[in-house]
Amino acid sequence: MVYFLITMKKQFRLLKQNDFQRLIKSRSSVGNSSFVLYHLQNNLDHSRVGISVSSKNHGDAVNRNLIKRQIRMMAQKVFKTDLAVDYIIIARKNYREKTFADNLELLTNLYEKVAGVNNEKQI
Repeated sequence: MVYFLITMKKQFRLLKQNDFQRLIKSRSSVGNSSFVLYHLQNNLDHSRVGISVSSKNHGDAVNRNLIKRQIRMMAQKVFKTDLAVDYIIIARKNYREKTFADNLELLTNLYEKVAGVNNEKQI
C-alpha cells in the first residue's frame, strides 16, 4: 500500500470546482461529528483528496488555514494512494472542539468505512 508523500503533490489533490461539484452531486458520503467525507471512483491509478473548510463555521483565514494544514497531515497519515478514488473532506463546526488525536481517529474511522465500500466495488 502506498501512502501520500510528505507533501501532497498536485496529482494527489482535487483543485477544480468541477471536480468538487461532481463528487458532491454523487451524494456518496459518510459523516460524523467532525467531518463529512465524499467519495467517488475515478479513472486514474491513484487517489485524490480535496479539503473544504467554510468561513461560516471556522472564522478567519488564519484559523481555516490551520485546520486545512491539520487535515492535510491527517490525510497523509490515513489515506492510501493505490485506490482509484476521489475524496473530499469537509470540516464541520465541531472539528475545533476536539483534539488533533480525536479528529485523526474520527477521520480514520470514516476512511475505513469508505475504503471497505470501494474495495468491494473494485472486486
